[in-house]
Amino acid sequence: MNSLYFPVAAFGLGGAELLVILCIALLLFGGKKLPDLAKGLGKSIREFKKAAAEGEDEAAAEAADKKVVAKPEATKTHGSN
Repeated sequence: MNSLYFPVAAFGLGGAELLVILCIALLLFGGKKLPDLAKGLGKSIREFKKAAAEGEDEAAAEAADKKVVAKPEATKTHGSN
């Protein structure tokens, strides 16, 4: 088993690819900026998840409010027209 295994199969990235990306980011932004960038990214993801959950709750509440109870249709018997 590979020691650099990261569960990022959704993007098709393995450990080596993530290591290269991390090295490039370190070169571009420097060691002092990376923690700030990661912190900002984490906050952004958290806020997005929170907003998505609130949107789902609002949509469910609206659907419950608009739910109309259907009246049962009258059934015809064989003898009536």
